[in-house]
Amino acid sequence: MKRPWALPLVPLYGAVVAVKNGLVRPKRLRGRVVSVGSLSAGGAGKTPVVMLVVEMLRSAGYAVDVLSRGYGRTGVGVERVDPEGDAGEFGDEPMLMARRLGVPVWVGGSRFEAGLAGEASFTGDGPLVHVLDDGFQHRKLGRDVDVVLLTRTDLEDSLLPAGDLREGLGALGRADVVVLREEEAEGLRGYVPAGKAVWVVRRGISFAEKVPGRAMVFCGIGRPEGFLAMLASAGISGVGVVRFRDHHRYGMGDVARLVAAAREAGADGFVTTAKDGVKLTGEMRERLGEIGPVVVAELGVELVEGGVGDLVRRLVLPDGPTARGAVTS
Repeated sequence: MKRPWALPLVPLYGAVVAVKNGLVRPKRLRGRVVSVGSLSAGGAGKTPVVMLVVEMLRSAGYAVDVLSRGYGRTGVGVERVDPEGDAGEFGDEPMLMARRLGVPVWVGGSRFEAGLAGEASFTGDGPLVHVLDDGFQHRKLGRDVDVVLLTRTDLEDSLLPAGDLREGLGALGRADVVVLREEEAEGLRGYVPAGKAVWVVRRGISFAEKVPGRAMVFCGIGRPEGFLAMLASAGISGVGVVRFRDHHRYGMGDVARLVAAAREAGADGFVTTAKDGVKLTGEMRERLGEIGPVVVAELGVELVEGGVGDLVRRLVLPDGPTARGAVTS
């Protein structure tokens, strides 16, 4: 989303980013760290790639946990996500990952402290690898591998606050692996710096139950157009769409709005994303059920180019504070 009125502020934002890049000295955990991030502030599809990386590392024999900020959570300090708990306390994406992956997910404003908590509770025999969620701009924690998503929208966007880019294309020089969507890969390869590993992923959508024939679609995600396009490719157009802001925290007022919109459109149920689904309480689902079932669309990715070797080769680095210039505390 471009905000032309904010263009005069872009040079100031860029200067602040440059200072942060030059001054912050990251702290290093005992375990290796693989970061998954993007150039944009939201909507690039990081969460499915985080889950893909976790599964790749587990298949290679590593024990894995996830470190996340837990954007918008009500909890404080460092917490391990309870998969049976409240998404509002831990954040929607951490809750989704905890439920889907079955690995420890730690949330905290300090990802370093979250990693220390993960290491303190780790009882396994093998090496522990931390997967840092949305970590490309998190300079305070040293990492061994940076996996960065690049999308066509990034090429057309502007830096914050005029657009949604946290950094420009030049930041890809810090990446180890650049992830491209299959449908965009041919046009984006030329923007990937030489020497970087390239992953091409195929996005997919699935449903645990039959989608109502006249579904009302709702979501609170970045770049919802991508989700709607995936629904359309699956033959689901819906009778209407209700959009909320990214990371929206649902209340009964929102549910009443959805029920009213569904009745007006003659809907017989709902479709939403897994990220939104984890935030719906039992009471909310019961109220929505007056219209029909709430079907959750599971968004996932599969690797069609690249492999786990791109991670493993880069995880074998010298021990100690010299790795990636990090310092210990």
